[in-house]
Amino acid sequence: MHMQHNVLILDFGSQYTQLIARRVRELNIFCEIFPYNHFPDDLSSYKAVILGGSPFSVRGEDVPHPDLSQIRGKMPLLAVCYGAQYLAHFSGGEVAASNTREYGRANLSYIKEDEVFFDGVVQNSQVWMSHSDSIKALPTNGIKLASTNDVEYAAYKIEGETTYAIQYHPEVFHSTDGKQMLENFLVKIAEVPQNFTPGAFVEEIVAEMQEKIQGDKVVLGLSGGVDSTVAAVLLNKAIGSQLYCIFVNNGLLRKNEFENVLNQYKGMGLNVKGVDASERFLSELAGVDDPETKRKIIGRVFIEVFDNEAHHIEDVKWLAQGTIYPDVIESVSVKGPSATIKSHHNVGGLPDFMKLKIAEPLRMLFKDEVRRVGATLGIDPELLGRHPFPGPGLSIRILGDITPEKVRILQEVDAVFINGLKEHGLYDKVWQAGAILLPVNSVGVMGDERTYEKVVALRAVESTDGMTADWVHLPYDFLMKISNEIINKVKGVNRVVYDISSKPPATIEWE
Repeated sequence: MHMQHNVLILDFGSQYTQLIARRVRELNIFCEIFPYNHFPDDLSSYKAVILGGSPFSVRGEDVPHPDLSQIRGKMPLLAVCYGAQYLAHFSGGEVAASNTREYGRANLSYIKEDEVFFDGVVQNSQVWMSHSDSIKALPTNGIKLASTNDVEYAAYKIEGETTYAIQYHPEVFHSTDGKQMLENFLVKIAEVPQNFTPGAFVEEIVAEMQEKIQGDKVVLGLSGGVDSTVAAVLLNKAIGSQLYCIFVNNGLLRKNEFENVLNQYKGMGLNVKGVDASERFLSELAGVDDPETKRKIIGRVFIEVFDNEAHHIEDVKWLAQGTIYPDVIESVSVKGPSATIKSHHNVGGLPDFMKLKIAEPLRMLFKDEVRRVGATLGIDPELLGRHPFPGPGLSIRILGDITPEKVRILQEVDAVFINGLKEHGLYDKVWQAGAILLPVNSVGVMGDERTYEKVVALRAVESTDGMTADWVHLPYDFLMKISNEIINKVKGVNRVVYDISSKPPATIEWE
């Protein structure tokens, strides 16, 4: 793909590395993240390299020590935080422990005049520091470009090379002109083309998929979510009737979701088959209350149902998936895959016996980019704006064992809550919302009668990527109205509570 490989970002384990990539892509510049110790041998297609930050100190033992011989002095290089200290420490400069840990907001008290890197950046511009070491002497041929009150060498460049280094994080929100500096480096200094747009991506992926798949048949598991939907529409554009979509009802979807989403897909011209396996899922889950066991059962039964349906399609060669870039980075990161808090249910867990080649049209996109590509493809904004919904569905929102009656109760409650958010213009202000059926009964009074019925918790969070999340301050009047409506309309519920915990320490889902 001609627009690919424009910028290479080397990951040293910083939590901000993905954020650098997001900022670069906001400039319509394609970039990829690779571990510092495992990047491509052939760098000829890259126009610039960025070294990321790291939790390590350059003065420690066993520190990340990349071979930069193919990069330094041969192509534009921007070293951020750890990267800046690394260049200083190993190239004739000096890095020492700071007297005070330099963390948080700082202001550029000095900026070298007529320096392209700082075009459009004013003195006292706020930057974000996050390091316990500081550069005490510049590397050989280093020229100071900026200082803060506490950090003399906040930015420098190396004479005779297109190498720039900064001891702060331009990618975070608190660095006011951070995006401008990245643009100055990438566009003005490195002259990287800004050709990574949703439209261009669609064109290239369609061509790539046509070349890859040729006349073969492809099967794709649809979930009703954004990623699988965009992947399906993109592939449909590329290979049309060679694409076979399967949408499985596990009996744990939202109220009427199976029928509604199926109709929506058919209206989009997708070749989709709906498989109602709800009874099979619910019977296999009967009596099981452990969350991980529930997940494993749902994953296994999904694979069995999906495999059975895929076998009805003669000569299918490919399995398409809605894998997105954060999943790809996670599996090859410096730290290795993150500690698993809970097992993720994804078609990616398909077993060897399916023996299919994998097609992942979205594997280089972040979630917000997937939505933009979806908009370019003309997908209904309501579908693109859908909240994330867990693969195991309502099973992990029913705490304890699962029965058809509990599913009915939760579907009704969820429908009142989600429809209420939409009616009151709150749905798009929330990243994810849902209801949880608690394994407790509480005393209530309805009419003159005492009741002993179920308790439900409502959950609404705001987030950008699900890694962290805050609970949403929904208006009291809205919560009062929804609570009344749930208790009056849903048989079996007599109490509603609202979850006001953030992630961390709580997770978004309860199981």
